[in-house]
Amino acid sequence: MMSSGRDVMMEEQQEQVKRPVGRPSSYLPEYCDKAIELGKLGKSKAQIAAAIGVSRNTMNVWTQEFPEFQDAITYAQDLAQAWWEEQGQAGLWMVPEGERINHSLWAKAMSCRFPNDYRESVKQEITGADGAALLAGLTVNFVKSDDQDNEPTKD
Repeated sequence: MMSSGRDVMMEEQQEQVKRPVGRPSSYLPEYCDKAIELGKLGKSKAQIAAAIGVSRNTMNVWTQEFPEFQDAITYAQDLAQAWWEEQGQAGLWMVPEGERINHSLWAKAMSCRFPNDYRESVKQEITGADGAALLAGLTVNFVKSDDQDNEPTKD
């Protein structure tokens, strides 16, 4: 039985619907292992992206599209934080004769790299005399003048 022109056209339309739109993703499942490997070395998301050869934006898109990649990136970030924490602990317990970690630099790096876990905060309170609350206000006194010369003239 021969197909009509309409049947051929419908088959072509169905075939077009099945084709993906846009450029195919360059994501490879082995990127998960690479991300975890780099996380163990304390590398940041930017360093992981550079090693894979993509931007951080592309990695963010992949975390939305590939749940296994999102898990790998989350785990890699935890591993990186653990690496940095180990560096700090190792430096804190070194003998005085050996090299020591720059504590202020380490603390600053931690607060910048992992702000959810390491954050410096300053709370300032301003009080009045003897710790009382500050009173803010404006007092306006209206005084009636008895002097007639000060009254405005009407022209």
